[in-house]
Amino acid sequence: MQAPPTRRSPSKVPAADNTLRILKLLSAKRGPLAASTIATTLDLPRSSVYHLLGVMEASGFVMHLPEEQRYGLGIAAFELSSAYSRQEPLSRLGRPLLAALVDRIGESAHLAVLHGRDVLYIVEERAKHRPSLVTDVGVRLPSHLTASGRAILAALPKSQVRALYPNAAAFTSRTEVPDPIGKYSALSAHLEQVRRRGYSTENGEITEGFGSVAAAVTDHVGWPVAAVAVTFLAEKVPPGEWPALARRVTKVAGELSVRIYGRREG
Repeated sequence: MQAPPTRRSPSKVPAADNTLRILKLLSAKRGPLAASTIATTLDLPRSSVYHLLGVMEASGFVMHLPEEQRYGLGIAAFELSSAYSRQEPLSRLGRPLLAALVDRIGESAHLAVLHGRDVLYIVEERAKHRPSLVTDVGVRLPSHLTASGRAILAALPKSQVRALYPNAAAFTSRTEVPDPIGKYSALSAHLEQVRRRGYSTENGEITEGFGSVAAAVTDHVGWPVAAVAVTFLAEKVPPGEWPALARRVTKVAGELSVRIYGRREG
């Protein structure tokens, strides 16, 4: 994960800029931080940090944990997160990118998010003269069977994946043929391949005769928030062409990652 930069060009509104930097730092960490740690990480005077934290605490954006002498995100920050979700930003930002991708390659594309052990499809852009797919908006499928799910799982910490798949009962199959990923060791090995390649694949494990390639969409700290995937008739796209197709999918996933965050910081 990339830590927030400690040196920046001067801002015209330093108090607002530093407030946002503190909020972004807190959102990137797994737990509350001491004010001294915030000051050191962001290269800010301690007095300024305490002052800004006091203002944010009064507004509910941070909470002070007196026993731990640390600060964490407050309820107002949670309310902002909930409002963000209600506005369906991923769907709105992703749909035009997927539509442009479909126009270029002539194959259907979709955007999915992780929901428990399933992936939930939130956008589908179907190419002309292509058959309908099971990955319609609102459909849930086991993540370990789908290219979208595998892309997201590969970007998660291994401990998180293990928690999602604690035993054999967590693995399901959609076909009569036993799925090659039927236990955690097989899933772990497959996800390692996905990490090395930079994209995931699926061939007939959801619908016989169809293949998919997918890439994870990540936020500013590298956490997977979704996956972009393209699905096609396997007989129409030879295996040798899958890497080139995956590069296009990966590029779109990267563009959506930038759109979600607004811009990359240098």
